[in-house]
Amino acid sequence: MIKFFKENKSYIKRTLSLAYPVIIGQLGLIMMGVVDSIMVGELGAVPLAAASLSNSLIFLVLIIAIGNAVAVTPLIAILVGAKRLDECGIYFRQSLLVNLAMGLIVFIIIAIGVNYLHLLGQSFGVQSKAKSYMLIIGISIFPLMIYQTYKQFIEGLSIMRPAMIITLVANLINVFANWILIFGKFGFPRLELDGAGWATFLSRLFMAISLMMFVMRNKRFKIYDVSFHFRSINLPVIKKILSVGLPSGFQYFFEVGAFSFAVIMIGWIGANELAAHQIAISLASISFMGVLGISQAGGILVGNALGEQNVHLVRKNGFTAIILGMMWMSVSGLIFIIFRNILPYIYIRDELVIQIASQLLVIAALFQLSDGIQAVGIGILRGLTDVKGPTLITFIAYWVISLPVGYLLAFKFGLGVIGVWIGLLIGLSCSAIMLTLRFNYKSKRLISF
Repeated sequence: MIKFFKENKSYIKRTLSLAYPVIIGQLGLIMMGVVDSIMVGELGAVPLAAASLSNSLIFLVLIIAIGNAVAVTPLIAILVGAKRLDECGIYFRQSLLVNLAMGLIVFIIIAIGVNYLHLLGQSFGVQSKAKSYMLIIGISIFPLMIYQTYKQFIEGLSIMRPAMIITLVANLINVFANWILIFGKFGFPRLELDGAGWATFLSRLFMAISLMMFVMRNKRFKIYDVSFHFRSINLPVIKKILSVGLPSGFQYFFEVGAFSFAVIMIGWIGANELAAHQIAISLASISFMGVLGISQAGGILVGNALGEQNVHLVRKNGFTAIILGMMWMSVSGLIFIIFRNILPYIYIRDELVIQIASQLLVIAALFQLSDGIQAVGIGILRGLTDVKGPTLITFIAYWVISLPVGYLLAFKFGLGVIGVWIGLLIGLSCSAIMLTLRFNYKSKRLISF
């Protein structure tokens, strides 16, 4: 291991310098959700249930749009590596068009979908509160997509810190706006759950305007013409963005959808098991934010090397990111095992739930390694603009292998929630193996280009 660090010091330093702002920024986004849940929870069970239902439903659709927005980062990174800087502005402007269109589609789906919440069998109180809240969150998608466009563009240029700083400040705005609008402070009306929705809108609006102003006023971006206007619609560029973006969006959808269905299956088993699952998956999601940063950094560096047509550097950057991801998740897994009987107390005091959660944390420790490898694998393959194959791999790993195996182990072999989690472990391991083999194969084939 010491030899690896010595021989690859410059590659490791470059990857980590790009990764840490993404990690902090992602943790900031998670904290927004945590704060919202805590503050809405003070209103009672019905508003909290309405918020949970709304955010889960919106996220399943929004994740496709977010995944599509991510596509511009590797495309810009490739252009930078190839020294084709004059094309970067074209990709930025066309991605802005595409992302706003995607945001409009998501909003229309939400606006129509709120009229059918009764089909989900929720109480009237949850339905009525969720309907107005979902429409407000739907409006906030427009500034979010503008923010994502600017964020992914500058990250393609390897500029990561501005988005991190803006996200952290947005957390403070979100907390303050929640306090004022949910509870009716400083003469504002008490809006309760809708207040949380408007606080989200304001924080996302701040993020969009702040990043726009930073990029527009910074001299280093002048050559790209990053003002909020469009010269023309460039169909070949839009087609390229969608060819990378839509499969990326469905990768996220298949993964998020699989974990959502796992929640449903565990709900069939019992409330204690569901609570334990929520604790364990919440802890696992924190460690995942770290490897997600490494994944994005690896994808950018692979894209740069691809643009330079440097096959050795493509493979070096890719496998360095995989090893760093493995190391991060190995440490996380070790923490889960050592503190498995302590960490659940952060969330709850119920001894039965804690006992189940501690067992799940052992399995979580085992799948940390697989989860880290597959997350980085998707990122570095996206850096090669290879997305269709990984999308198929993701579907097979989660929906053909993981969920069916988890169901059989849980309900046919009587393993309960442990069986569902073993299914997740197997699915993640299959995904990790297939994605690593694919990167090795694809990067070797670059020798011919």
